[in-house]
Amino acid sequence: MGKQQEFPFRLRSNVAEVVWPRLLRGPPAAIINLLREIEDTQWLASEEIVQAQHRQLVVLARHAARTTKHFAQRLKAAGLTPEDLATPAGLAKLPILRRRDIQKGGPDLYSTELPPGHQPVGQSKTSGSTGEPVLVRRSAVCRLFFQVTNLRDHVWHGRDLARPFSTIRPQVESYDVSKDWGEPISSIMDTGPLQAIPMTLDAGRQADLLREFRPYCLIVYPNSLDAIAAHCEQHGIGLPGLAKIRTIGETLSPRIRERALRVLGAELADHYSSQEVGSIAIECPESGLYHVMAESVIVEVVDDQGHPCPEGGTGRVLVTDLHNFAMPIFRYEIGDYAVVSGPCPCGRGLPALKAILGRERNLILMPDGSRHWPLVGFHAYRDIAPVSQYQFIQHDRQKIEVRLVVEAPISQAQEAKLKEHMQKSLGFPFDLAFTYFPDSLPRQKGGKFEEFVCLADPR
Repeated sequence: MGKQQEFPFRLRSNVAEVVWPRLLRGPPAAIINLLREIEDTQWLASEEIVQAQHRQLVVLARHAARTTKHFAQRLKAAGLTPEDLATPAGLAKLPILRRRDIQKGGPDLYSTELPPGHQPVGQSKTSGSTGEPVLVRRSAVCRLFFQVTNLRDHVWHGRDLARPFSTIRPQVESYDVSKDWGEPISSIMDTGPLQAIPMTLDAGRQADLLREFRPYCLIVYPNSLDAIAAHCEQHGIGLPGLAKIRTIGETLSPRIRERALRVLGAELADHYSSQEVGSIAIECPESGLYHVMAESVIVEVVDDQGHPCPEGGTGRVLVTDLHNFAMPIFRYEIGDYAVVSGPCPCGRGLPALKAILGRERNLILMPDGSRHWPLVGFHAYRDIAPVSQYQFIQHDRQKIEVRLVVEAPISQAQEAKLKEHMQKSLGFPFDLAFTYFPDSLPRQKGGKFEEFVCLADPR
């Protein structure tokens, strides 16, 4: 085992009238116990980690083969048994799971039963960055791993949770400041106040709110961060008190990283995650490489033929969730590209990626010249019409082309309802021109795709 890292927060009992020794019960106890466990397992040799991953994978595959129709058929079609997945070579024989497979799979993707302790099951709709909305079910155990890997990120980067934090996310609908982080974290440790800023606000207004609140740490999407940094640079201002930045939700490009560091002067670390599988990789605090969260996911990087990429190679990211007994996700093509790394010099046995080359979504240009992250309302598309893929191309401040792939022709009424919903989501009645494609939307050279592309001149 390697060095044990100190937690940058102080735990307290969550049992009434017990202050020493600290006593934790219920969900918070599970969070801290798992956090302590993975802070040990990260120092295992890489070979031991791979073996442990595949022991867990075989257990999951046995359950999925018995309770999930889609996975059972997929396994049989490949001529495999659950035990064949006990090695990376065996897993590689399983066909890749794509977003369209999840769209079409429906209830056949869901397990008919769960092991004890995995309830309740939640669900989320996500577009990732491919413009192909999917619905995913995740168990309570999956959510626990997501909470714990988020805490691991804070531990690795020494963030003091007792200080003020700000977050700018698409889920934030209205501005708010809370006295703490809420359950379950605030019941077992002291946290500072939390400022929540809607992503749809103009970058200048976001910067003003941050300057008023003076956060110690900002959690933000890269393109929102870039817009804030550009505003600060243009007006010759900074964000007083800001010491740390954590980027989430989309690709952090070298350009955005460089400007944020130069203009804002705060320590910056990236967190690669998705709604479908939770945390995927966290930036190493020592090397800057991305460590795969191997206790909860297996990550493969493959070339166009599906073969594993060598060290230094660039390929498609496939993710396998090791603990989702509610909806087995094996070898899921998440839509991003990554560069494979060799062992990290920090000594952790966790696999490493050199870079995440996911797709950057552009900021929308509003008629008044302001720019922000575009919210396109994808959650409701398939409730209105059989939309399987979408893309927005903004040509000027008034006109946006909406490119769609649909599973069946849609009516004028459906198109009108889609247009109304999209205009409301975008926050302005843009002139939306619909263009339909038969099978899939065209991609950029190298296979990249952006959900929202702004071609309008911002001047």
